[in-house]
Amino acid sequence: MSNPPMYGNLVPLDRTQHAKLKLSTDKSALERIKGLNSLFLAVAEFADACKEFPVVFVRVGAVVEGQRQAIAPLAVFGLKQGSNLFIKDDLWTARYLPAYVRRYPFAMARMDDGDNMVLCIDTAWDGLGEATGAPLFDDKGEASELLLNAKNFCEEFEREADRTRQACEILQDLNLLQDMRFEATLPNGEKLDVDGFMTINEKALAELPDAKVVELHRNGLLELITMHRLSLGHMSRLATQYQAQN
Repeated sequence: MSNPPMYGNLVPLDRTQHAKLKLSTDKSALERIKGLNSLFLAVAEFADACKEFPVVFVRVGAVVEGQRQAIAPLAVFGLKQGSNLFIKDDLWTARYLPAYVRRYPFAMARMDDGDNMVLCIDTAWDGLGEATGAPLFDDKGEASELLLNAKNFCEEFEREADRTRQACEILQDLNLLQDMRFEATLPNGEKLDVDGFMTINEKALAELPDAKVVELHRNGLLELITMHRLSLGHMSRLATQYQAQN
């Protein structure tokens, strides 16, 4: 099983193997995303995220001949690889923290030998141990309230991820996405050039038949498109933040 971004050693949670494992509720997971300039964002998060970050789309997954490559939305935290402009003095400076981060160190994952999703945990995180913290299991081997809440959160995250994949497929079906490049020249002369992401094609959107526009409105995608378009104004803000921190 491969490790998604932010995770070091994601393994299935086992009530026997991890019976004594405890979670430090005071330990921040922000150290895991210091070097990440973007992360997955579910469409349910657009309303909050668009006020803080650029929300863009990227191609994801393997390229298979005869099949189109999937796309996914990302919240952008920095304009360079390894740069997260929203962490300062080990604190998160934005008003919204994506669910992808809030579920850590837990995640649902599909095992290589089947289709079932199981709850996993990142054993590489130093916020886990057997000495101190909140236990994941009680003396009878039953899941603690903390663990049950984490499982519920991760299951809801997966449901929203599925909804997000469906929304992205509709955007692809309507050919509404285009490759985009962001360029900026800072006052000190440094040039920033960011590509590899996709945005809504304004011309393609304007040329949609009325029936398709009504359909997008009724399924909520037209509102999501508007949030995405508004969020792109934060690209210039990130350039200003980058200069201030460098």
